[in-house]
Amino acid sequence: MNSHHEDILMLQTIERYLDGSMLPDEQAYFEQLRKNTPEIDQMVVEHSMFLGQMDEYVLQRNFKHSLQNAHTKLLATGEINEGAAVSTKGKVVQLYNRYQKDLLVAASVGGAIAILVSCVALYLSPTVNGSKLEELNKKFAKIERNQIVQGSIINDVKSKLPKNVNLLSGGTGFLIDTKGYIATNAHVLKGSDAIVVNNIGDEFKATIVHIDKQSDFALLKIEDEDYHPLKALPYAIGKASANLGEEIFTLGYPRDDNSITYTQGYLSAKSGFKGDTASYQIQMNSNPGNSGGPVLNKEGEVIGILSSRQVQADGVTFAIKSKNIYQLIGELKKNDTSLVKIKMPTTTTLRGKEREVQVKKIEDCVFSIKAYNKSK
Repeated sequence: MNSHHEDILMLQTIERYLDGSMLPDEQAYFEQLRKNTPEIDQMVVEHSMFLGQMDEYVLQRNFKHSLQNAHTKLLATGEINEGAAVSTKGKVVQLYNRYQKDLLVAASVGGAIAILVSCVALYLSPTVNGSKLEELNKKFAKIERNQIVQGSIINDVKSKLPKNVNLLSGGTGFLIDTKGYIATNAHVLKGSDAIVVNNIGDEFKATIVHIDKQSDFALLKIEDEDYHPLKALPYAIGKASANLGEEIFTLGYPRDDNSITYTQGYLSAKSGFKGDTASYQIQMNSNPGNSGGPVLNKEGEVIGILSSRQVQADGVTFAIKSKNIYQLIGELKKNDTSLVKIKMPTTTTLRGKEREVQVKKIEDCVFSIKAYNKSK
């Protein structure tokens, strides 16, 4: 069997996988094949993007034909008059007044067919389509204290939020030191202040220590008398590069009820978006609220900070490499002597343990973050 025929068979198999026509056993086998073979996984991602582009193209083409048909009909009935001078009281103005709520007719009058053709061409350009990132922070509506926030009541007794604040954004963060230092993404912290919430709903006041927008890294510190520091962190912050195809998982807070969630996947590329060497590409479902979550390997070592996903590419997610945390903290220590005592964990106590046991120990170290500004 020649390679061309094998490629065709592989594409047919991928299409059957994507449209859900595989039998359960066949699907399970193919998913394992994706996990063990990064090249095939990349083919699945690219073909999924291609099929999505084709579907969008068909919709755009049908829309264009609808515009052309409407334009032809209007010419035939005399409701528009191409090439002839018209007064401000003529057919064009009458048409606009009559059809101003109808986008198809209004677009035909404005010459939108030509614009639409250009848009279709731009849409199908590989430099534009499928090449956008979505940050995975959580956006809050502008709400104030004593209102319902993400499904829970904030009141004077339960909340550490000051009065008259607007919640702006949120996400996930995790401890990198037993003294309450939390790592997250810079884009999680849209506000000037923040609180953090643990996996059982306890809120703690936190100070934003540093935000580095260029690296998308931020550091907070819990400063609350109700917070009881852990004696040790169960995981290590990794310094070495992760391996292609390595199984990974994350914990985070994408849900509206502030419940912590577990998601697993695998490392699909050693570089990130457009070859970014400071991040990894991972195959994992992710949602707004997952930003800032720790990405760990099966040994219980943090290999990265989950940050973003690729638009129109199913499951393509990116994480900042954990070795960059050491570099960034090192730079901070040079400029701020109060941070010299930060000591990140270099050994893990989770190696060889069942995943349920690992998650149970890690979840106490992972926090939901809510950033806010005080109302004026």
